[in-house]
Amino acid sequence: MKSIGLYSHDRSLYPLLSSALGNEFSFRPESMQAGIQRLLQQENCPVAVLDLRSTHDDVEESVECAHRLVDSGVTLIVLADDGQRMKANELVESGAFGYCRRPPSIRELRLLLRKACEACEKANPDESSEAYSGPAGVRHHMVGTSEAMQQVHELIDRVADIDASVLIVGESGTGKELISRAIHNAGSRASRPFVAVACGAIPETLIEAELFGHEKGAFTGSVGSREGFLEQAADGTLFLDEIGELSPYTQIKLLRVLQQREFSRLGSNRLVPLRARLVFATHRNLDEMVAEGKFRQDLFFRISVMGIEAPPLRDRAEDIPQIACHFLNLYTRSFHKQHLSFSPEALEVLKDYSWPGNVRELENVVQQAIIMSNGNVVHVDHLPWKIRESMADLPEVEDEFPSGSFERQLRDYKIKLAVTAVRDNNGNKTQTQHLAGLSSSADPPCRAGARIGNSRNGRGGTNSAVRLTTGRFRASRRH
Repeated sequence: MKSIGLYSHDRSLYPLLSSALGNEFSFRPESMQAGIQRLLQQENCPVAVLDLRSTHDDVEESVECAHRLVDSGVTLIVLADDGQRMKANELVESGAFGYCRRPPSIRELRLLLRKACEACEKANPDESSEAYSGPAGVRHHMVGTSEAMQQVHELIDRVADIDASVLIVGESGTGKELISRAIHNAGSRASRPFVAVACGAIPETLIEAELFGHEKGAFTGSVGSREGFLEQAADGTLFLDEIGELSPYTQIKLLRVLQQREFSRLGSNRLVPLRARLVFATHRNLDEMVAEGKFRQDLFFRISVMGIEAPPLRDRAEDIPQIACHFLNLYTRSFHKQHLSFSPEALEVLKDYSWPGNVRELENVVQQAIIMSNGNVVHVDHLPWKIRESMADLPEVEDEFPSGSFERQLRDYKIKLAVTAVRDNNGNKTQTQHLAGLSSSADPPCRAGARIGNSRNGRGGTNSAVRLTTGRFRASRRH
């Protein structure tokens, strides 16, 4: 089954195409330029469908997105109504693969998609089906080979074909939606719709209508009937992100749906069976919310049949170089830059940073570094100031009354000398080594290669080693 990227602002288009063409093509919807570009790289979609609508205010934005996709080598099919036919023809002349009239003829669109996929295969004859699994270190379209990520992959495989509810917990920016998509794509529902809903982004007055749908006249301003997210997901997966943001009233409504496996639109008494599999996520501590009476305990039990924890980036620092290089390759093409690579010093600085914003923050930092770079290599100076500033976050070594054994006092004194030397030389590795009389073969604890500075988790201690690294000192202590 071929993965097709779908860029559209029309919510009804995705379920329509998935229902009509889902047996042959798996659509991946996005409504943001950055989102569709990232998806086409992460999902390895060879073809994209872009929707132009006369009624949409941002037609020019869609046209700009189309040019970016074509320039990056994406095989693009344009959907356009009669009002945008001229723009669609201009896009085809500019390199888009084809144009299909909107509303689309399913037969015509299916034929066009087949031809586009065949053209991709001919253009890349050496790419087999295995080539779409991604580079080394990528599994389930997620980058990382750390032990924490291996555990996540194992749980994804375990729950992929089981219709039990899954609760994904983790800090903001750790990739909870990626995990939910991996569960969907790894199971038997992969060819069906995947609908993601950010519960915290929908006003409380609209959340019920958005989830369950409504009939014409159900409330003031409802000029027509509309399917809710539960219906749009059909036989696929509904991902409810930030479930902890739901109001108590909506929690009761959702609980009943999970218990009865059916629901009704606002303004209707007709019951609609729940066919979708539900996956939930939150960055909040639901156990504490239950204890405080802010989240229903019975709903918590319903949604957390299986739990998966998305590990924070600081707990899998060994994955940072892989993830950073993945984003580097992704956005180098998107920003029309030449091939780039990280310097070893820059990668080391990225590994040492604590990443409070997790993978989302790392993605943002890599984008900034690409923009700031002016050659083939991303150096430390190209990283944002807050990242470089962390290099100078060295501990204060104060004079204290000596204590402990002679060896310990000597070691602590060497640490103090090293910290002072690196500060006096503004972090210059070569100059500090020369003035301090250090060499790469010096005996510990003063050898180049031992560390000085706070540990990655920020906890202090007394067991210290000295290291000269990446043009600075960093303290590494253990309790």
